[in-house]
Amino acid sequence: MEELVIGIDLCDTYTKISCFDEEKAWTVPTVICKKKQADEWYVGKEAYGLVLMGTGVMVDKLLSLVLKDGTATIEGVKYSAGELLEKFLKQVLDLPAKEYGTERIAQLTVSLSRVDGRIMDTLLKCADGLKISRQRIHVISHTESFVYYVMSQKKEVWAMQVGLFDLSDEGLFYYEMKVQRGLKKMMVQAEGREMEESFNLDILENSAGAKMGDRILTSCGERLLQKKLFSSVFLTGKGFDKLDWAENFRRFLCSKRKVYGETDLFAKGAAYHAADFRRAKTAYPFACICEGRLKATVSMAVKQKEKEIQLVMASAGDSWYDARTSVELIADGQDYVDLSITPLDAKKKRTVRIPLEGFPERPARTTRLGVTVGFLDENTMAVAIRDKGFGELFPATGAVVRQEVQI
Repeated sequence: MEELVIGIDLCDTYTKISCFDEEKAWTVPTVICKKKQADEWYVGKEAYGLVLMGTGVMVDKLLSLVLKDGTATIEGVKYSAGELLEKFLKQVLDLPAKEYGTERIAQLTVSLSRVDGRIMDTLLKCADGLKISRQRIHVISHTESFVYYVMSQKKEVWAMQVGLFDLSDEGLFYYEMKVQRGLKKMMVQAEGREMEESFNLDILENSAGAKMGDRILTSCGERLLQKKLFSSVFLTGKGFDKLDWAENFRRFLCSKRKVYGETDLFAKGAAYHAADFRRAKTAYPFACICEGRLKATVSMAVKQKEKEIQLVMASAGDSWYDARTSVELIADGQDYVDLSITPLDAKKKRTVRIPLEGFPERPARTTRLGVTVGFLDENTMAVAIRDKGFGELFPATGAVVRQEVQI
């Protein structure tokens, strides 16, 4: 293997690594440990071993540490959360590198249970430290990993709705996706959520706890799956490594439904996503509407050669993190900018008007505007409009209007 195509499922409690088109996968507890009085770092079970022997200092919950911009002091040295995450990822990426005899990474996709801007920023900085080009690293949600995994299977698997139960130390999550055909472009809609009925996997270690877990899952399954037609239902996560404890849930689930178990589903889905960047033409010609993706199209009505057109600034299905557009326009006698927001339900289309407060008054068509649209998350758009002037006759004043818009 000359170059690696890797999918990583990165969570606070565990990390899974999968290489595209390879059966072998790794599961590593998300902890990093420094050996005392040595510049040596270890992860997973080796890290726990050093701590048990009293020869190492360990840090866990690395993603939570990033979210709170935390630090850890080890032997008098303060390490930022980003530095620790980078060291962890370096050790994790060494696993496939040693297995397949190459450190070269062609594409890498990291899947997160929740897409967060701070973690995404940190991962890109980690990529810099690991000498991985930012163009080769991608970050998606568990929901999107689920989509890519399912859409890589045979058509009968996703012909109707597809469900997924994920039971791990992170909690109990349910995901659902559906393919919509008959549109100009095929669309896949998916959503996921943590269930209020989440329970600790430790309860499964005794018969009374296992029976309670079975009742909880069966109740969730009946509420979520009944009255719907499913092509398939998937199970993933440590809690489903064995199903002998969930007899009623298993019986309900397998009644008139195809059920599949895949321990490394999110990591494999991430690997499928990464592999697509190596193709000249995508193997997934659909718009994906899910967590981490925009659920509305943002556009502006502009005139081009005296003909009015809709200038699209961001499209439904775009990654909110990467969606950033800047254009220059000439104002034609108006002191505002209108943005059209069109969700999937076109009937709910609306217009947001942003007044050009503080901008100088000038004759028609003598004010150049710089309009930039970006996103703080999948539901919040940030708009900046700047006065760019109009040559030497009307110099730019530096006036700028900024506004956040819920989409």
